[in-house]
Amino acid sequence: MGLLSLAIWTPIAFGAVLLALGRDEHARVVRWFALIGALVSLLVTLPLYGEFQLGTAAMQFVENQPWMERFNVNYHLGVDGISLWFVLLTAFINVIVVIAGWEAITTRVNQYMGAFLILSGLMIGVFCALDGLLFYVFFEATLIPMYLIIGVWGGPNKIYAAFKFFLYTLLGSLLLLIALIYLYTKSGGSFDISVWHALPLSSTTQTLVFFAFFAAFAVKVPMWPVHTWLPDVHVEAPTGGSAVLAAIMLKLGAYGFLRFSLPIAPDAAHEWAWLMIALSLIAVVYVGLVAMVQQDMKKLVAYSSVAHMGFVTLGFFIFNDLGVSGGLVQMIAHGFVSGAMFLSIGVLYDRVHSREIAAYGGVVNTMPKFAAFALFFAMANCGLPGTAGFVGEWMVILGAVKANFWLGFAAATALIFGAAYTLWMFKRVYLGPVANHHVKELSDISSREFLMLALLAIAVLAMGVYPKPFTDVMDSSVTELLKHVAQSKLN
Repeated sequence: MGLLSLAIWTPIAFGAVLLALGRDEHARVVRWFALIGALVSLLVTLPLYGEFQLGTAAMQFVENQPWMERFNVNYHLGVDGISLWFVLLTAFINVIVVIAGWEAITTRVNQYMGAFLILSGLMIGVFCALDGLLFYVFFEATLIPMYLIIGVWGGPNKIYAAFKFFLYTLLGSLLLLIALIYLYTKSGGSFDISVWHALPLSSTTQTLVFFAFFAAFAVKVPMWPVHTWLPDVHVEAPTGGSAVLAAIMLKLGAYGFLRFSLPIAPDAAHEWAWLMIALSLIAVVYVGLVAMVQQDMKKLVAYSSVAHMGFVTLGFFIFNDLGVSGGLVQMIAHGFVSGAMFLSIGVLYDRVHSREIAAYGGVVNTMPKFAAFALFFAMANCGLPGTAGFVGEWMVILGAVKANFWLGFAAATALIFGAAYTLWMFKRVYLGPVANHHVKELSDISSREFLMLALLAIAVLAMGVYPKPFTDVMDSSVTELLKHVAQSKLN
């Protein structure tokens, strides 16, 4: 078993043991077992970074074994500079989520922890799969544990939110499956994604394939106007569910654009780039304005996620190094920052059981340590220089200016909206005098909560101050991808 198989199946194995053996009367043992499982799963991913060879766009740590030989389907895994960091990010966020649910979850603890561990392994599988059908299996399988996490441990309207999440993402994925089957037949019976990259497809075929991919990946990102499921799901999901959804699951769609849409249908990607850029800018500007009027903290951060992911898709479809690398950096940064924002809301919700902004005020007076963390994450969400939130957005704006000045200008002005809704929420929740007796009775964060937020704060600060390890890993793969897309365009 190679390193990638270990990264995928270690958390799934721990999760399966929890589902089989865990009981609520042994909740303490279950929690510790889940934490050990999450830490071991993180540790087995670390050699991937240590042994990763820079300066090459080739797939590394490749594993290729027959799976369904009759249909030429292989268990084919590998990572390059585009996917490596998402494997590490997924394993890291999984540890944080287990710590976050330590006290908040009191019923069916084994199922809750097991679902997250299994989900972590499946998401890593999406980032590692080099076989089209294997990718699809992992991509769809992630829906099951997240559906259960929302539907079992969610809020009052959890069933509605879980169904909406499942139906939106499943319907989009059906067109993806049709496209994969078409490419399988067109390539003479191969599910190898690298073979698909070299297929000579006509302009019309590329357009149809591109929009089939778009149906699946745009819903997952989510892009405007298919983003409406996200706020409902975030509001109802438990804190850990919101953190994983924002930090990792939204990235599966954006990753799909880079692994499938651009290299397989490059001419169509160029032809329809104007549409992708327009939808991205609408997400950045319009959804940013929608976020400003939200009264529910989770809804505000959910709309904020849509706006930030708009920068990602904008970067991908301006077809230059700065834009694509900036989009990738923004995905990783958003994973840290949005996860931290949702976990911070969870800290307040565990104490007051309300997400309404009006239910708070003056929290800094009773929770000064927590308010310091919340301010730092709010600044990162605004894109403050020196934090992870700045690096990706700055690179995308520079790339957009390089492509077209007014495109960059439109993207840059949208940063003002991000600062407006984030700081306005912080002001109303944390600053001023103590607003009511609920806030007056609040206790500051425990050592467990401090550890959880400190780990994320270190990640956000380290990436903001020194992003070189992230950009160095992805440079060669991004250059090769853009070269492939440009060559196809010239042909």
